[in-house]
Amino acid sequence: MVAAAGLWDALTDLVLPASCAGCRADRVPLRAGACAACAADLEALRAGPVRPTPAPPGLPDCVALGPYAGVLRESLLSYKERGRHGLARPLGRLLAEVVATAVRPDRPVLLVPVPSTARAVRARHGDHLGRLTRHAARRLRGAGWRVAVARPLRALPRPDSAELTSAQRAQAAGEAFRLRSSVRAAAGHRVVVLDDIVTTGATLAAVTGLLDSAGMRVDAAAVLAATRKRDRR
Repeated sequence: MVAAAGLWDALTDLVLPASCAGCRADRVPLRAGACAACAADLEALRAGPVRPTPAPPGLPDCVALGPYAGVLRESLLSYKERGRHGLARPLGRLLAEVVATAVRPDRPVLLVPVPSTARAVRARHGDHLGRLTRHAARRLRGAGWRVAVARPLRALPRPDSAELTSAQRAQAAGEAFRLRSSVRAAAGHRVVVLDDIVTTGATLAAVTGLLDSAGMRVDAAAVLAATRKRDRR
């Protein structure tokens, strides 16, 4: 495991004129964008296995830091939707903890982030998952892991999945990605697919299927949060 002690003390935002990323309280001392109580809640989370029900075919073993609720949910929303890009470092370090739970460091590890669409990158002023992946890789390397990052997939335009049923999500995910012309060999590596949130698992299953077809066997998926599927039948 990567040591988690002092994780949120790595940055000190005592004079940053921003609200807490977790509870949105104003005018409170912040550590890495969070007040002391919210930082403690995040540090208390422990990564563990999650599995959507029903799980889509091809979904690899999946590990999440915690449920998509409370402080973790608000921190992710602050990072992705409210322009708090400075949260990439602490959230990326938390993602490293998830990777360390998902696979062993007995072989080199290849991190493969799920790609964002061009529209999402423009809306969020950058590749939010790419930033998290870079910080996660740096954290793992600092702990002695042999880690590389690969981007073998590109994302195609797709509809907003928030209003889709499970079947529609699976169909959209299956059509949402393409392999790039040159795919990095992953022989001898443990391949871990990274995402921020898992809901139905359709995206992770689709990405895994494409990587497997290119000879990149996926060992696990690592995400920050797992949300409960809402039944829209």
